[in-house]
Amino acid sequence: MEDLKIQGSHQNFFIPTVNFNAKTGICEISGESFLEDTVEFYRPLIEWLTEYTTELKRPIAFIIKLTYFNTSTSRCILDILNLLKEYEDEGGEVLVNWHYDENDADMEEDIEDYMIDTGLKINLIPF
Repeated sequence: MEDLKIQGSHQNFFIPTVNFNAKTGICEISGESFLEDTVEFYRPLIEWLTEYTTELKRPIAFIIKLTYFNTSTSRCILDILNLLKEYEDEGGEVLVNWHYDENDADMEEDIEDYMIDTGLKINLIPF
């Protein structure tokens, strides 16, 4: 299984940086996510995670360092977290760390909502 790497950019839209490592199970997404076609961007991430959780079945550490994301990204993040929760429920080892600006009450509330919606434990890590 190959790693998944996408270099982020801030041109017409904000594309997050993605670094999913198949060997270590460390999957990081960082930057800002405001895309023209959000579903198209996140589809390979979800496919990669699906393959990792069904074929490799190793521990996964999902690290989120998004400073901003739009509504359509929010839905894709929810899909990813639901996938991780399903993997955890099937016996997979899952760690989710979400780094956020401790002065951003909206972001903190969004993260807490994700925990409620998915039942997945998310470690809130202020920076």
